[in-house]
Amino acid sequence: MTHEMLQNYWWLIMSVLGALLVFLLFVQGGQSMLITTKKEKRPLLINSLGRKWELTFTTLVTFGGAFFASFPLFYSTSFGGAYWLWILILFSFVVQAVAYEYRSKHGNVYGTKFYDTLLLINGFAGPVLLGVAVAGMFFGADFTVEKTNILDVQAATISKWGPHHGLEAIACWKNLLFGFMVFYLARTLASLYFINNINDDEVQRNQHKRLFINATIFVVLFLAVVAVILTSPGVEVDEAGAIWTPNKYLYNYLQMWWALGALLFGVVMVLFGIIKSLLNKSYKKGIWWAGIGVVLVVMSLFWVVGYNHTAYYPSLQDAQYSLTLANSSSSEFTLTAMSYVSLLVPFVLAYIVWVWRKMDHTKLTDEEINQAGDDEIY
Repeated sequence: MTHEMLQNYWWLIMSVLGALLVFLLFVQGGQSMLITTKKEKRPLLINSLGRKWELTFTTLVTFGGAFFASFPLFYSTSFGGAYWLWILILFSFVVQAVAYEYRSKHGNVYGTKFYDTLLLINGFAGPVLLGVAVAGMFFGADFTVEKTNILDVQAATISKWGPHHGLEAIACWKNLLFGFMVFYLARTLASLYFINNINDDEVQRNQHKRLFINATIFVVLFLAVVAVILTSPGVEVDEAGAIWTPNKYLYNYLQMWWALGALLFGVVMVLFGIIKSLLNKSYKKGIWWAGIGVVLVVMSLFWVVGYNHTAYYPSLQDAQYSLTLANSSSSEFTLTAMSYVSLLVPFVLAYIVWVWRKMDHTKLTDEEINQAGDDEIY
C-alpha cells in the first residue's frame, strides 16, 4: 500500500472509532436524565448504565490514542493547543469514573447524591463539549502550524492558538448547535437503551415519553446542523495550496455517492428505530436500528470532512495552515506497522458484542438490584 492509501485507510479506522464513540454516548444521555427520575427508580437507571460506561470511556481513550498514532499533528494541534476545551472534557469523564467507582461503596461520606451530581455533570458536559470539539473539524479552529518550530528551543511548540486556547470554540454558535445536537442524540439513544434493557413498567412508560420529546428536539437540531454544514465553506487542497471553497461539504456528498448513501440509509434506520419504538410500546429493539444508523451517519460525516482533497481541520487564521490527511499523518512505516495491528479490531468488536449479550441476557429489574450485594451494584 502507498502512503496515500494508508492515510485513507487510517481515516476510515478513525471514522469507525468516532462513530462507535458517538453511539456509546447514550451512557451520558442516560446520566443527564437522573435529575428528573424518581429517587426510587434512579438505581435502575444507574446500574443499567453502569454495565456499559466503561465501553464509552475505553472507546474515547482508544479514539484519542489512535488519532495520536495515525495523525499526530492533529493530536498535538488540537489537544495541545485547545487545551482548555479538552481539559473540561476530560474532567467530566474523570468525575464520571469516580462516581461509578465510589457511589455505593462502604464509608461513602459524601452520600449518593454527591456522586449522582458528578454523573449529571458528565451527562451534560460530555456530549455537548465533545460535539463542540468535533464541530471544529467542519467550521475551523483558531490556530497556526509551523513544523520548523520544533527545531527552535525558544519556540518548541509546533502549533500556536489564539489567547483563549479552545474556549472560543464554545462561544461559536455553529459549534454549540452541533454540541446540543449530539446531546439530544445521546438522550434519544439512552431512552431506546433503557426500553431495551430495563424490565419495569414505570420506567418503560417514562422513557417512551422522554423518547418522543428528545427525538423531536434531536431531529430538528440534526436538520439544522446538516443545513449549516452543507451551506458552509470548507478548505479544498490541491497542488497550488489550500483555499476556502463555498459549499465544499455539499460538493463532497455529491461527488462521493457512497458517503451520501451511508448518510441517507443511516438517517432512515435512526428514524425507523425511533418511530417503531414510539408506535409499538412492546417493541424493544429500536436501539439497534438507531445505533447502527448513527454509526453510518457519523462515518459519512468523517468521510466528507477528510476525503476528496478536503482539509479535515481548517485554520481560521490562514487556510494554508489547515490539516489534511497528507500533511498531518505519521510516516509510511508507522502506518504500515499499525495496519497489521488494526487487523485485530474485528476480534475486539466481536468480544464487545459477546460481552454485551452476556450482560443483557436477563433484563434489569428492581428485584435484582435489591438482592444484589453492595459490591455488585453501582
